[in-house]
Amino acid sequence: MRPSQLVSLVSLNAALYAALGYASYLGLFAPVIGVVRFWPSVFIPSTFAILFGETVGGLGAAIGIFISDLLIHGNVLLSLTVGVPANFLGFYTVGYLYKRLKDGRKWLAAVLFEEVLVLSLVVASYYFGYIDWSVALAYLIGMTVSMFFTLVYGGSRFPLITFACSTGLLIGSAVIGFGVYAFSQFFVLPSGASHLPLDAALIWFLWTYVTEIPFMVALVPPLTRAAERVLPRIKG
Repeated sequence: MRPSQLVSLVSLNAALYAALGYASYLGLFAPVIGVVRFWPSVFIPSTFAILFGETVGGLGAAIGIFISDLLIHGNVLLSLTVGVPANFLGFYTVGYLYKRLKDGRKWLAAVLFEEVLVLSLVVASYYFGYIDWSVALAYLIGMTVSMFFTLVYGGSRFPLITFACSTGLLIGSAVIGFGVYAFSQFFVLPSGASHLPLDAALIWFLWTYVTEIPFMVALVPPLTRAAERVLPRIKG
């Protein structure tokens, strides 16, 4: 890939990610359900990562989230220490796995294992009182939708894409969960909270993964396949 192509694709990825993410924050694209605000724009850097490689996916997501963070909460340090690395690592992983692994039915089982693991964490969090019933119900609905699309798409045509998306999101969600917790031990979060308990890391991890994975497994596979039919594939 030529440097000019790389810059153009990273810029387009970042601009779309930031714009759609901010529109979602304003409620123009996706609503709030209880305490859960959807961040559906994650399908954008995932699609770029699959089509054009891990560098385009990771850098575009990192720049895009930084722009949207400045618009939404304005905390540069929080964005640079949590949001930017979480997005870079997560979407870099999506492109990296898809580029280097061979497609196969085994990835369907791997995705379902990851989703069942997260589903178990949701149930455990409710059982131990970390989340209330309304949040648990919203999460269960989100995971049911995700598993439906995983079976529909991953089971038939796109097992590697769904696996790459899920695994990348697991990594990004973990960085966000533990990153927000660690940040709160030294600084005040935009919400005014500080010194969060350790279980907050689990709560933020679940919040990130459960509210984003349905959009990734539902939208990325058909979008990437449609784009590949129209656009020449640019190797990452």
